[in-house]
Amino acid sequence: MILNEIQPKKYSSTRVFDLTDDVFQDEFPLLANSIDVPTDRDIIKMWGADPEVLKILKENEYLEDARESLYQYLNICEMEVFSSDSDLHPLEKSNIRECIRIFRSIIGPINEKRTQFSALDVLWRLAKGERDKIDIDISVGFILEFEHLFRGVIGESGIYSINGKSRKLVPDFLRMEGREAAIERSRVLDEMAKMVDDTIKKYPTGLDKKIIKKRKNNKNRILEYFNADEDQWYNYRWHIKNVIRDEKTLSDLINLTPDEKEAVSIARKNRIPFGITPYYLSLMDYEPTREFDHAIRAQVIPPMNYVLTMKKYRDEKEEVMDFMGEHDTSPEDLITRRYPKIAILKPYDTCSQICVYCQRNWEIEEVLSPHALASQNKIDTTIEWFKEHPGISDILITGGDPCVMSDKLIHRLLEKISAIDHITRIRIGTRTPVVLPFRFTEDFIKMISKYHIPGKVEICFVTHFEHPYEVTPEAMQTVEKLKNIGIGVYNQEVFTVENSRRFESAALRETLRQIGVEPYYNFNAKGKEETKNYRVPIARILQERKEEARLLPGMSRTDEPVFNVPRLGKNHLRAWQDHRVVMIMPDGRRVYEFHPWEKYLAPIPPYNHYDVPIYDYLKKMKKRGENIEDYKTIWYYY
Repeated sequence: MILNEIQPKKYSSTRVFDLTDDVFQDEFPLLANSIDVPTDRDIIKMWGADPEVLKILKENEYLEDARESLYQYLNICEMEVFSSDSDLHPLEKSNIRECIRIFRSIIGPINEKRTQFSALDVLWRLAKGERDKIDIDISVGFILEFEHLFRGVIGESGIYSINGKSRKLVPDFLRMEGREAAIERSRVLDEMAKMVDDTIKKYPTGLDKKIIKKRKNNKNRILEYFNADEDQWYNYRWHIKNVIRDEKTLSDLINLTPDEKEAVSIARKNRIPFGITPYYLSLMDYEPTREFDHAIRAQVIPPMNYVLTMKKYRDEKEEVMDFMGEHDTSPEDLITRRYPKIAILKPYDTCSQICVYCQRNWEIEEVLSPHALASQNKIDTTIEWFKEHPGISDILITGGDPCVMSDKLIHRLLEKISAIDHITRIRIGTRTPVVLPFRFTEDFIKMISKYHIPGKVEICFVTHFEHPYEVTPEAMQTVEKLKNIGIGVYNQEVFTVENSRRFESAALRETLRQIGVEPYYNFNAKGKEETKNYRVPIARILQERKEEARLLPGMSRTDEPVFNVPRLGKNHLRAWQDHRVVMIMPDGRRVYEFHPWEKYLAPIPPYNHYDVPIYDYLKKMKKRGENIEDYKTIWYYY
């Protein structure tokens, strides 16, 4: 139930922290307008997962008595895990302990107070047949979360089962010794490797011969449309001059669905940033099936809900869309700082094209805006600020995309920054290797090399490949130019619906390593209502890391899965002790309590994040042709 009849708040940025609270969090979000309502059969199936929970809830007349009885039951379940008589698989026991921990957290009164919702109250009323007294809609996702949690508590997750029962299983190769054991172990690993390779092959890359040929045709079609020649194609200034900014030009060059065309039209009429370089357009397939170019189209062609939401809040987007709370981490104009040794510098507030789910879209006026460049006076003031903070040794120049600036401006910026004694690394955050690789001219490379001085100042590039379909010979040549002068290139992937299928991100990692790019971060996509089409449950990125990335060689899985906590910074998702599930909301969302990176260093309050329902995500995967059974363990990643 919603406690204290909380009224839905205005769609807005992170709630301002109140010193009387012990957490701060997302605004209490509105429920989805339309949810799948569970049937009586769904609810009966949930209770069948652990009839003892149903019995406890039915027998207790008062909610607090039911809560106390559940705590006692969970204590008994935990004690049984440690019993010497238990024949459950040790890994199933581990899952039991985790599920018990989560269940205890969800029914904790403090978490009900913080989230203003009691899942226990809903379960208690359902058990008593009082569904009509529940004054809020519950979803199938809510029911499925508890069905799986109940199964986990009693050791029937099905992950390690034979004929429905979990037993102490031992692989054959562990029953053997010597060469016999090694051969059997190798056979099992061969099967696993084949499964990985077969799945990765589902995702063609931009390095495949057939795709290269297709894109050559795309390039010729675009050049003909603009009445341009081959020389112009390899001139990055030509691409900047001819950025596609409207639905008419776009639909002349590729086939659009009616929704795509209307969304772009609405974006342009309402001054919502939109733009695509001719080069990046050449990576799109002509037909709008999105079979292979889904991630590329989704990068830049906004979905309808995005443009309608942006339109609604156009005049107050600075307050509404700043979901990372950057206003509260900017000690000086153009600077963002969340860590002791590194800070962000944003001299240029636009890009050569616009990524729909960029966390700084609220700052961008339009693609290649003439007003995007900060004044030289403001940049100089920023440089002085860095001089006054000797603890900062690392600067990330981002924006916007700083590589869209002229060579002269970049040269001046690097010259001033590299002259600061305590700066030992300059990172350049840019998507130009992906969307405009021709930007890396001989003159540009030569200029950059002057400031990369091993032992004194390191220059490195951090880029944003999202899918293997984006990795092209042109991008590979750009990376090679940088590597040839000793400059490292790293990738920050944003984990979205568009690259989250089984082994889809694994395919990206393998392809990036082939061209010399090191996977660096895998960001869990965030945002609010405007980016709901892209967001993926945290459980899925945890599952991807454990069940897919882990099967790759170590050099291919160097990226770290992270959740960027608004106002605070990165939470490393593999650090299980730094986050926990504290509630299941009626629409199936998990509420995660994230601890700050300063944990054990400073008394910074945790942050509560309302996640994407796993059930909703699996529906999207099924619609895309995925076998949902392949994702069945997702419910047990907390």
